Amino acid sequence: MLSGFAEWWNDLTAVELGWVLIGFAGQALFMMRFVFQWLHSERARRSIVPEIFWYFSLGGGLTLLAYAIHRADPVFIAGQATGLFIYSRNIYFIWREKRQSKSLQGREP
Repeated sequence: MLSGFAEWWNDLTAVELGWVLIGFAGQALFMMRFVFQWLHSERARRSIVPEIFWYFSLGGGLTLLAYAIHRADPVFIAGQATGLFIYSRNIYFIWREKRQSKSLQGREP
């Protein structure tokens, strides 16, 4: 196993190394959403999904989709593309609620 990894590592071009780093960056963003969800839930002493969860989801999903496209992996592409729709929709709901809340505050005496 280690010899296979060493061979793979030695065969990496600078461009491929860049894509591997992009893949790891996407995974890190994706992981952070769970870290923040866990921390917010611990603080609230109940299960909650903070707003930042959706931004990390979107950032990680976009980065991983780029990586999946580069790798030409249709399963990975389909999974990330589906997730991006869900993350974007949740962010839309958050923005819409904030906009509605601001307009209601402007009407109060």
